[in-house]
Amino acid sequence: MKNLFALLAIYVALSMPVFSQVKVTGKVEDADLHSPLKGATVRITGSYTTAYSDAEGNFVLTNLKIAKQSLEISYIGYETKKLEFVAHKDTSVVLLLKKKTVLADEIEIKAVRAGENDPMTSDKMDSKQIAEKNMGQDITYIMGLTPSAVVTSDAGTGVGYTGIRIRGTDPTRINVTINGIPVNDAESQGTYWVDLPDIASLVDNMQIQRGVGTSTNGAGAFGASLNIQTSKLDTIPNATINSSYGSFNTLKNTVAFSTGLIDKKWAFDGRLSKITSDGFIDRAFSDLKSFYVSGGYYGKKSILKLVIFSGKERTYQAWYGVPEARLKNDTAGMNRLYVNGEISQSQYENMLTSNNRTFNIYTYSNQTDNYQQDYYQLLYSYEMNKNWNLNAALHFTKGEGYYEEYIENDQLKNYGLQNVVVNNDTITSTPLIRQLWLNNDFYGFTYSVNYDNHKKIQAVIGGAANSYLGAHYGMVTWAQYASNSFPDLKYYDDTARKNDVNIFCKLNYQLTKKVSLYGDMQYRTIYYSFLGFNEYLQNVQQNAKLNFLNPKAG
Repeated sequence: MKNLFALLAIYVALSMPVFSQVKVTGKVEDADLHSPLKGATVRITGSYTTAYSDAEGNFVLTNLKIAKQSLEISYIGYETKKLEFVAHKDTSVVLLLKKKTVLADEIEIKAVRAGENDPMTSDKMDSKQIAEKNMGQDITYIMGLTPSAVVTSDAGTGVGYTGIRIRGTDPTRINVTINGIPVNDAESQGTYWVDLPDIASLVDNMQIQRGVGTSTNGAGAFGASLNIQTSKLDTIPNATINSSYGSFNTLKNTVAFSTGLIDKKWAFDGRLSKITSDGFIDRAFSDLKSFYVSGGYYGKKSILKLVIFSGKERTYQAWYGVPEARLKNDTAGMNRLYVNGEISQSQYENMLTSNNRTFNIYTYSNQTDNYQQDYYQLLYSYEMNKNWNLNAALHFTKGEGYYEEYIENDQLKNYGLQNVVVNNDTITSTPLIRQLWLNNDFYGFTYSVNYDNHKKIQAVIGGAANSYLGAHYGMVTWAQYASNSFPDLKYYDDTARKNDVNIFCKLNYQLTKKVSLYGDMQYRTIYYSFLGFNEYLQNVQQNAKLNFLNPKAG
């Protein structure tokens, strides 16, 4: 019997597939000049195995199994090349890439990205990797699969309001750009992904820089920078329909099209999406809509492209979270919340009877957030010669919306309303419903001049000038005791303006094959005018002007 088991073990061992440490080394060069191409992407098709060519054009792929493999080699401004081979031993190849007949790559604002040899920790994800992980949730859930990232969801499903922290820092310290255009709110500094539903479906690639990162446009990047590039030119006409359904009635429908390259010069594409979900948390539904359209002219040395995308959301508020006392079924703790005035009587009663994990403190039927944000981008890229290229963009972002909430009892004077006298009784407070509105305009331009001699030197001079105008106001839409109120009464009205101008210069010098020197200098000036409280607690218009000099080296 022992011999039988021994023979069986030997048979199983011999029958198992054999894996070997097969290695592929190679060099990526310009097919005409035979000069090395630094930063070319070499990827095993259908896998996450990826390498990038160094300053000499060299790359290494290791730990490949013995099988038929397909290499995909891509580089900005060059035609993507595919090479099939059977990996049975260590192999060395020279890969020659031809320049594209048109400047078919999209306008990538290199100025805000970290290069392969820059002294920053970064990850890059392409459209294929993103599509494999896109389950209809916010793009934060895709970013959450990268190191040092933690993702949260108000509704508990990854649809609606979500947040991300990278290296422990909150969204106000994470700089976000789309095609090099700032996305962070100019005042709060945060990025609200709920206003960009299904953006993952139109992303060609994105780079996450952890830490301070390189100089960029927009908000300060103390925790991380996220640079998103939208869909690149698809030369072949196509159309897709995608639907998915999941837990808590989460449904995503997406329709997309591309005309391909028309007359070798023009291309148009678009996408329409709708996402709905009941949410895990009680009443925390989401109703999200978005669209994307673009049209571009593609010449031999230049691209001019107009991009328009928009997101509209209606979500039930769930941002209060589940109190620890409710999770632990701690009646005394819930009593303290009520006694300390942190929750109202009806919220306290709801807390005592609700489910632990799905508890939502809000019960008013229209306790919702309603917002729409529209993005307009005019992008231009010009290749002056093999070493120099210019990128520039004009942009305008329009945002408008409100959140509505029921207040069980609040002072009339807080809304500029007079006390009400009924039968000699003076009423000073009332239940009411209010809406808090935002109406924002953000516009400006960005630019960069890029130099790369494909040998030792890479340099960028870039910057931006942006202006923000934000109106904040609140309205009482209903009150049990309306006093001297009238329709559309604004009980506060504040307009803020912010101007932000910056210029930066970056240089990377390849000293040796393994050593590069990096320098980065940015000057930034900000003017901000807003309604706020002074030292005497008076609500007055205030102004602030700040200047920054931000050096980096590595």
